[in-house]
Amino acid sequence: MRQLFIAVFAIIVIITLVVVVFTADQAYREEQRLHSDLKQRSTLLSESLKESIEPNFINKPDQQLQYLVNKFEAEERLVGMNIYDNKANPTATSSSLTANIPQVKQIAADAMDQDQNAEDFIQLGGRKIYLLATPLHNENSVVGALMIAQNAGYIDTRLEEIWKNNLVRFFIQSSLLSVASLLLIYWVIYKPVRNLQELLRSARTGNPQKNLQNVSSLFFFKPLVKEVTSVGKSLIEARSAASEEARLRMEQLDSPWTAHRLKEYSKDILGSRPIIVVSNREPFIHTKNGNINYYVPASGMVTAIEPLINACGGTWIAHGSGNADKLVVDSEDKIKVPPDDPKYTLKRVWLTEQEEKGYYLGFSNGGLWPLCHIAHVRPVFKKEDWEEYKKVNDKFTQAILSEIKNQEKPVIFIQDFHLSLVPKMIKQTRPDATVSIFWHTPWPNEEIFSVCPWKKEILDGILGADLVGFHTLAYCHNFVDSVSKELESLIDVEQFSITRNNHTSHIKPFPISIPFPNGPQSKDDGKILQGLNIKTKFVGVGVDRLDYTKGLLEKIKGIEIFLKNYPQYQGNFTFIQLAVPSKSKIPAYEQFVKEVDREVDRVNSLFKKNKPIIWLKKHHTQEEIYKFYKVAQFCLVTSLHDGMNLVSKEFVAARDDKKGVLILSQFTGAAKELKDAIIINPYDAVETANAIKTALEMPVMEQVKRMSSLREMVKGYNIYRWFAEILKTMTLLG
Repeated sequence: MRQLFIAVFAIIVIITLVVVVFTADQAYREEQRLHSDLKQRSTLLSESLKESIEPNFINKPDQQLQYLVNKFEAEERLVGMNIYDNKANPTATSSSLTANIPQVKQIAADAMDQDQNAEDFIQLGGRKIYLLATPLHNENSVVGALMIAQNAGYIDTRLEEIWKNNLVRFFIQSSLLSVASLLLIYWVIYKPVRNLQELLRSARTGNPQKNLQNVSSLFFFKPLVKEVTSVGKSLIEARSAASEEARLRMEQLDSPWTAHRLKEYSKDILGSRPIIVVSNREPFIHTKNGNINYYVPASGMVTAIEPLINACGGTWIAHGSGNADKLVVDSEDKIKVPPDDPKYTLKRVWLTEQEEKGYYLGFSNGGLWPLCHIAHVRPVFKKEDWEEYKKVNDKFTQAILSEIKNQEKPVIFIQDFHLSLVPKMIKQTRPDATVSIFWHTPWPNEEIFSVCPWKKEILDGILGADLVGFHTLAYCHNFVDSVSKELESLIDVEQFSITRNNHTSHIKPFPISIPFPNGPQSKDDGKILQGLNIKTKFVGVGVDRLDYTKGLLEKIKGIEIFLKNYPQYQGNFTFIQLAVPSKSKIPAYEQFVKEVDREVDRVNSLFKKNKPIIWLKKHHTQEEIYKFYKVAQFCLVTSLHDGMNLVSKEFVAARDDKKGVLILSQFTGAAKELKDAIIINPYDAVETANAIKTALEMPVMEQVKRMSSLREMVKGYNIYRWFAEILKTMTLLG
């Protein structure tokens, strides 16, 4: 509807301009006509008076001239008359017209000097006055001047009437025209186009029940309707054929997995059972800065999970953290997303500032995060943070229970360390629910995990799930060892299951991936480098959150040593680091960012030929990130400890040219899968420097061989297959 009002507004603006131009022209013409008429009448009057004044003008006494002036003073529209001698001194004047006003005397003087009529308009006593001065002659010489003053106020009054009448007429006409235009555009253009849009959307989203009845009567769009209808039918037929093919291949996990195949697979194994995804981070954040907008947060969890629920549908329950999140939800705190093409429901949970500080900034990111990542940052555990953590976990639990109260055997998929207590809370109320939790971070060994004061409660909460997933088998072993040390339970080593309080949890590795081959495959002809004024031959790229676990300081040191050890690259090498701000309210992160900023400035100051590190500290869209992947010769991942690291897989997916080199930290979960990358120890800066040189000098044939192998691995085990295996395992358990 906004476009309709914009169109009507544009019409009104155009009409306004036309009316103003034509009214101005009409007023100008009328003013010229009235002026000409006034001048003509004044000239006739002055010529008739001259016949009485000029004979023997010099010898006539002033009393006779004054008598003549007084005789005509009362005439309609005549303000007054003055008679001047040849020195512009008044000899006879009207009482209503001051003869000695400089402007009046100047007009009389001009008439005598030029020996012709002189005229002008002046303001006198709040009135507009027209003055006409006519020279008086005695034989062949000018001996004086006759000044006639006429009231010209009626000219302005007439012009005001023209503008007023035209504007009133314009207001009435524009109002009628606006309503008529609005209705015409709505029924003839907007409504038909919306119907056509709905037709295409129904075909694209696979909803054939939205038939063609709304577009059958679009007279003006019949040629387009015919083509759109054909396209729509073709899309529906193609989708139907794809669904049938997907159903035939559902059990063949080794064949390529796509969003459509996952959708059909989930329908087949779950039937009508709903999928509920639960996480702290929401997939779309709405903000208001004048207008309401949204963005996708920088989160590996969101990158991985969002395509899955987008394909399968369902409900995603998450913390509403945007300043406009409450403005766009309904009475149940829900909104359909993605905003541009809704596929599932986002239900938001609201946290107070105290809850967010204790649960998220405190216990989750100040305690569990550094504990799990063994990141040389001391974990901080506070009793008050733990209380907020329990409170928020209960709040999420109540939101889940409210959502599933009328659903049978729901499937609940909980994400990460923020919600470790939720599985047990759900199972206590809804034992029929199938609950899974996936731990996106590493799980440390039992000695390190034992540092947490509330380790038993966390383990007990996690074991409420039917399925507990980790990225690698090593993390599964660490978790089982932690349970063995801390809790009384029955552990089946062969089945990798743990039974506690008559409930069995299965512990399994599911190395997470990305939606290959469905990433944003955009092309870039080098404009992105031109925009950054990068002219060097060799370009590397890094994409990380500003997190102390990502090895950014180690990465910068490796680049410094590379340029020092191999000076031939100085001035011809640029490394682009995309750094996404993260958890800036946590003191350890704030201090870390300052330290990284200083290191970037220090290294850039060492090399004068060009600034080797381009530091882009802001949020980038996935499409923008993929463009950087495509223009770089290598991608450098130096995580000090990472559950998986999806950046490495995104780089592989982006390189459809099969070129480029991945340099990957051995401390990432991805290093266990992406064996054709150059694997490094990020703590060894010399090894990192040598790896950069190897990547830049690697022959194209070897690049293609390595990248082809990496792409086959990511393609064969993409995010759709990952979720299919989790769903299959959950249904076997539930």
